[in-house]
Amino acid sequence: MALTFADIEQLFVERGGEQYSGEPVTQLEHALQTAALGEDEGAGDALVTAALLHDLGHLLHDFGATPSLQGVDDVHQYRALPFLRGLFNDEVLGAIKLHVDAKRYLCATRPAYFESLSADSKRSLALQGGIFSAERAAAFIVRPGAEGAVRLRIWDDLAKTEGLATPPLSHFLDRARRCALVAA
Repeated sequence: MALTFADIEQLFVERGGEQYSGEPVTQLEHALQTAALGEDEGAGDALVTAALLHDLGHLLHDFGATPSLQGVDDVHQYRALPFLRGLFNDEVLGAIKLHVDAKRYLCATRPAYFESLSADSKRSLALQGGIFSAERAAAFIVRPGAEGAVRLRIWDDLAKTEGLATPPLSHFLDRARRCALVAA
């Protein structure tokens, strides 16, 4: 069943106040900061929407606090896709789906990137398959949507600043409505 914009807003109301695994921000703060970074960089509506919703899978399924500490890969990058498929196109969905592999790619291609990751991102990286080989990295970056996913991933890693002011959820949902498959 596809989510509506009202459903997405309700998920953020109900679960957005939860701590973002091992970080000093909530799920909602992380989503808003990621989307704001994309907007500040001049990304289009689809990529900003993917940035806002990239971790929606965490809100749809409850694995408890910090699943990586329990040795669990919650495969959140895939969990939201069936619920968003009727609402958004592949530009939005692809960036969400590929943002975890983008971390694996960045670790393989940018030597300092791994060291910049938070402790939880390093734990989850190991659970998600680890750093790509050179061959896997080369195959990843030519996939449709991979470059957008890499941009999203960089914003994702930066979006963990306690108390950072961002536009409200309604602002980013308005942008999401502009790239929806159907008028909402």
